[in-house]
Amino acid sequence: MTNANGTVEFVTIYPGWYPGRTVHIHFKIRTNSASQQSYEFTSQLYFDDALTDRIGTQRPYAAKGQHRVKNDQDGIFTGGGEQLMLQLAKEAKGYVGRFNIGLQMA
Repeated sequence: MTNANGTVEFVTIYPGWYPGRTVHIHFKIRTNSASQQSYEFTSQLYFDDALTDRIGTQRPYAAKGQHRVKNDQDGIFTGGGEQLMLQLAKEAKGYVGRFNIGLQMA
């Protein structure tokens, strides 16, 4: 749930990968279902390939092997994924990323 400013924060692990796709994380935005008309938006955030390669050498990711599909080889990413790149900053316990999303519902 968002706060009064419409901001939400969540903590997650760096996503793994599966055949045929680049590394990504899904998100969904839903408006208040109590309103007369509700909206739902689903998309994905993507990560820098170089960072994913570095993380892929660490446990537990290294046991699976390096991911094969890079961003520019992913059919969904090539349809606008550059606009959804999550820029991460290194912090003591991992990485932090911030991404602003605005929905025009009218």
